[in-house]
Amino acid sequence: MDGCAQMCKCFLILFNILFALVGFVLVALGIWLRFGAETRGFFDIDLNTSQFIIGVSVLIITGSLMVLVAVIGDCGACSNSKSALGVFSGLLTFLIIIEIAAGVMAFMWSGQVSEELANFYRTIYAQYLNTRSPGQAMTLKLFHNTFDCCGIGGPIEVLVRDTCPEGNFLQQISFPSCPSVMQDMFNSKAPLVLGGFLGTAGLMLAALTCSSVLYSSLKSSAYSTPY
Repeated sequence: MDGCAQMCKCFLILFNILFALVGFVLVALGIWLRFGAETRGFFDIDLNTSQFIIGVSVLIITGSLMVLVAVIGDCGACSNSKSALGVFSGLLTFLIIIEIAAGVMAFMWSGQVSEELANFYRTIYAQYLNTRSPGQAMTLKLFHNTFDCCGIGGPIEVLVRDTCPEGNFLQQISFPSCPSVMQDMFNSKAPLVLGGFLGTAGLMLAALTCSSVLYSSLKSSAYSTPY
């Protein structure tokens, strides 16, 4: 095995360790979004929540697939297994295509996604005033602390002020409305999101290239081995 193949082997091992960690984080995030106390309000409103269940399922499935791909890739690199590297390359190619497609769709649909999220927030806000559900209260706190906002515009209801980000009374009544903050953030960050998806796809493409180099080196070594 030449020096280039050795470098590719080391890169593959490190890449797959990080890839597995990211996959594990996605699985944990999906489980938390579905069963966490802070997000239970997502499933406790009078709204069709199938899109959120689908989103959570995609997170868990994608994370699990990433962990599986990483394990196969590390096995192939560590044990010099051509079959494992072949499977790894095929699965990684599939993930690269998904990554690029997801980045383009996230960029093109950023306005629609922000509008849907804003409407979802308005629904929780309005229903919390009637139900005072603890799950919805924690969901509002999650939105408010994440986007540093509070309310839907105009005076903030007294019941909702307890869920606003911490601050004095003047700060709590002067927070920007969450729907406007969400829409501005999605519109301004859409190019960065696309860049993040494409950058990740680039790293995955580098790993795919290294896998091909290592596979070719192992294949050449097998042909040159005397019998």
